[in-house]
Amino acid sequence: MSERASRSPGRDPGGGDGGATVVTSQRIRSGREGDYQRWQERTNRTVRGFDGFESTESYPPGPGEENEWVVVFRFSHIDQLTAWLNSSARRRLLDEGAELFEETPKQEVLGGGKATRDAVTAVISHDVRSGREKDFVRWQKKITGVQEGFPGFMGSELFSPVKGIQEHWVVVSRFDTREHLEEWLGSEVREKLLEEGRQYFSAYEVRKVGSAFSGWFHFGEKASEGAPPNWKQAMTVLLALYPTVMVLNLTVGRVLDSQGVAGYLALFISNMLSVSILTWLLMPLVNRGLGSWLEPRRNRSLRGQLGGVAVVVIGYLLLIAVFGLTTG
Repeated sequence: MSERASRSPGRDPGGGDGGATVVTSQRIRSGREGDYQRWQERTNRTVRGFDGFESTESYPPGPGEENEWVVVFRFSHIDQLTAWLNSSARRRLLDEGAELFEETPKQEVLGGGKATRDAVTAVISHDVRSGREKDFVRWQKKITGVQEGFPGFMGSELFSPVKGIQEHWVVVSRFDTREHLEEWLGSEVREKLLEEGRQYFSAYEVRKVGSAFSGWFHFGEKASEGAPPNWKQAMTVLLALYPTVMVLNLTVGRVLDSQGVAGYLALFISNMLSVSILTWLLMPLVNRGLGSWLEPRRNRSLRGQLGGVAVVVIGYLLLIAVFGLTTG
């Protein structure tokens, strides 16, 4: 039984009216990573032309993991996602990319639920035995109750099969860090629960999904409502990153240079300091200051969105002016 991994309290949205997500995983042949990334870029350009498309995210394999890439596509509705999955355009892309994969790419469709990009997530698909579906649901609720006692647990959701697309039952569990997720996945209590559950399912797989900036965007108890759109994340990170790098270059950078520290080592030290400053000092301040603009469920008006963009752009200009004057 293989384990390869990707969310709160056990609900079963099935094919409801909420958004729809497909999590695809593909093992890439060694040495073909560059070709795969170019193929994935073509796929991303194609999917953006389909009705209901909202976003896509790509997650490369982490250190020590198999060469398995995970890609997430989000649509407004399950019917729109189905249209993409069954489209001739997607079939052509899969045929073109077949030589890049060690095996047929796998996918899990999540109909409904809330799209979240926080922390690290495990997507666990189960082949549930016929007639044991209710037992499986009860068993899964038991697991959720145990998970709540583990550090870093942020919630889980249960997704029933999507007719005509997927026969698996999918559980999505979310933790605040990869370490806490791994602690749960490797725990003895989980192993005992899996032994108990094998009478309800014949096989399962685990896929792990993380996010690049997600740890920098938290909004208290409502974090589960989702992270800001990627373009807002990028604008906000730049607003905090630029002054951080400039100040470090003018202070620490000059000290390291005067001490004859090698450039590659000086760059590592500067990057370590800048990431630390962003994570524990500046990004929390920026989140509070721009919270009403960043939070996905607040201030959706066009005026509010443009106002937030204007504030960030003015911040850019002020910082450029300040450093331009102070550095001559």
